[in-house]
Order: sequence, then C-alpha cells, then structure tokens
Amino acid sequence: MNPRSIPKLSHHKASGRAVVRLDGQDCYVGPWGSKAAVAEYDRLIVEWLAGGRQIASAQAGEMTVTELIATFWTHAESYYRNPDGTVTGEIHCFRDALKPLRRLYGHTFVKDFGPLALKSVRQAMIDAGHCRSHINRQIGRIKRVFRWGVENELVPSSVIHGLEAVAGLKAGRSGVRESAPVKPVADDLIAAVLPFVSRQVGAMIQVQLLTGMRPGETVTIRGVDVDMTGKLWLYRPAKHKTRHLGHDRVILFGPKAQQILKQFLKADLHAPLFAPADAEEDRRRAGDEARTTPRSCGNVRGSNVRLKPRKKPGAGYSVDSYGRAIKYGCERAFPVPDQLGQKVLPNGKSEAKKAWLARLTPEQKEEIRAWRKSHSWHPHQLRHNAATNLRKTFGLEAAQVVLGHRTLSVTEVYAEKNTEAAKRIMSEVG
Repeated sequence: MNPRSIPKLSHHKASGRAVVRLDGQDCYVGPWGSKAAVAEYDRLIVEWLAGGRQIASAQAGEMTVTELIATFWTHAESYYRNPDGTVTGEIHCFRDALKPLRRLYGHTFVKDFGPLALKSVRQAMIDAGHCRSHINRQIGRIKRVFRWGVENELVPSSVIHGLEAVAGLKAGRSGVRESAPVKPVADDLIAAVLPFVSRQVGAMIQVQLLTGMRPGETVTIRGVDVDMTGKLWLYRPAKHKTRHLGHDRVILFGPKAQQILKQFLKADLHAPLFAPADAEEDRRRAGDEARTTPRSCGNVRGSNVRLKPRKKPGAGYSVDSYGRAIKYGCERAFPVPDQLGQKVLPNGKSEAKKAWLARLTPEQKEEIRAWRKSHSWHPHQLRHNAATNLRKTFGLEAAQVVLGHRTLSVTEVYAEKNTEAAKRIMSEVG
C-alpha cells in the first residue's frame, strides 16, 4: 500500500459487514452500505491520520520504541520544513538524537521505557564524548518524541510523566565536559584568510561583520528579499531561526554593505547572490587570463571539462559549505610549520596526508592539532565580532536591536564585555 494513500472501505461478503484494513488489522465498522458504517469509517480514518497513520489500539503501549520513532518521523518530515519546502536543520538534530535511543531500546515497548532507560541513553551520549549542553538538547528532543506520542494516544501518559522527572545535566555537577564558549575572531586571522577564499566567500565574511547576520541568513540572500528603495536596504530572509515562532526578521544594509552586495546582484531575483558556481567560473577565468601558453597551443578553455562530473558547483552556498570554504582558507593561510612534522617537497606541494601522518609521533600530532585549532575559525564567530563592536560603540540595547535578539541576556552571550572602561576606572580608583 502506498504510505500516502487512504485505505478504502471494503465489503466483507462472508459476514456482510464493511471493513477497512489499517496497519495490517481488519477494522469492522458495521453493516455494509449503512450510514453508521460510513460514519464509523470516517471516524477511524480521522483518528488514524491524527495519530500519525497508526491505529488507536497502539495506545495500549504495545508499540515498540522503533515503531514510535518511525511514526514520529513521518510527522517530522512534513512538520519541520521551511516555507520553500526544504527540511530544517532540526530534522538532522532529531536523527542524531534518536540513533542511540533506537540502538539501545528499539525493541522495548514504549510503556516500559522509563527514566532509568532514558538515563542509559544519556550515558551513551556522555561516553561518546558529547558536551553537556548538547546532551541536554538531545535528551529534550527524545522527550519531545514521547510527548508527541502521548498527544496522539500512542504512548501512555504515565510514560512522559516519568521521563520529565529526568533533570538536565548541571554545570559543574555532572562530570561531563563543557562546550567552549564561542569567541570573536581576531582581526588579523580574518585578514589573513581573505586572500585565500573566493570573491563570494570574502564578500559574505565582510557582510557578516558589518551586519551581524547569522551564517544561514547570509548564504541565502536573494535580490527578491532585499528592498533597495530607501537609503538603507531592508533584507527580510525567506527563512530564519525564529520564523516558526512568528517572529519577523529585518536586516538593514548600510552604505558599506550595499557597496559589497552591488557586485553580486543578478537578473534572476530568486537566485542566491553568492553561489559556488560563480566562484568556480571566476577561478577558471582567472586561470585563463594567467596562462602563459599561446592560445593557439595547448587546451582551449572548457575543452577539458568533464561532461558528467561526480560533483558540480551548486547554485547557492549552505552553512556547511560556507564553513568549509573558510576552513580551507585557514589551512592555506596558516600551513603547518615544518618543525611540527609536515615535510614540504621541493616543488612546494605537501606529501600525501597519510604518508607524513604515519611518521609523526603522538606528541607531534597533538602539536599539529593545537596549531590548527589556534589558527582556524568558523562563520558563527563573525556574529560575535559584530555584537562586540556594536556593544562597544553603541551600547547593549543597540546591539540587541541589530542582532534581532528578543532579550538582552541573549545579546550578552554574543557580545564580549568591553572591560577597557573598568580597567581605566580601577586604575584611578583602586
């Protein structure tokens, strides 16, 4: 049966009754052809659809955890979507959260899944090395699945009451590692990377620094979403972090940001301004202009392009591809020094990664990891740069408005406190 189809009412000739088959079970609804049978059939179908295409008999708790996950997933794939129909990042978070749950308790009946079982799943996440805040969020998502099951009468209400009693891990009292706070990027690190990224990625970095946008809002800028009629351009992202809560998000582009964006405006207003395909075209054009071989000799531009490449540059960046571009730029801008174990060949190219890694001692490997960690950054940090600069220049409330935060406490997380004034005061008073 097609999983999206509605089972039809059938005639059971042997008994003269109307029957509908739901989830492999025959549900008899009354005499064939009677209005009562049709009414009962309609009621069953409504409950079946509302319950995530599961019959109400599952409310007895005879459903397994794996079956609950599968039923919830049907709901999640249609619920967690952006206005353009693409799935949100939350669906991927649920996938990661439910993996240990299914691995450890997939065959357990939902009625038997209690607080100790949930704590066992949490311990598996701890053993995997996840940080405290991430574990708390993932356990919250598991509770959300069971809460959804109770709402749709697939899980006994007593189960969620027990799971809610499991408190989140507390800072300093759980023995679980804490996540490192996100800090702004040093200006010299940003400047060093810009020459080693594409024109598109460099523009996104600069626009983020000027506006404090989130990476997801930066990579999806389209001409149709930007009102360019006023002195300040108004950008309303088609999708943003709090859209599902009914919040509006308006980002202002001043003269500096406008000057950057004008270079990337396109005739197709629905196309992202920044695209890997455009970056690849720029790279090929630069290579063609820098060639020293006469054009009458050698390859003609475009003649050595694969007709069916395994991967093609996309029409727009994702947050991940944007982050990878910055990561590669960091690796090129800050190569591992020779003394840490990376041997450089005479022609300027490094040996194969596996070859030189195999010759390194554990101490050298740790030094290399520490070097790369201290000489790399990611696009989420740029929002912290903007927040810190806004707070330092215009104050905390101004930073809150520009960043689109609902509370000052959230802005505090992004804005590094400016201690210069405190230092100046204490040098005179203290």
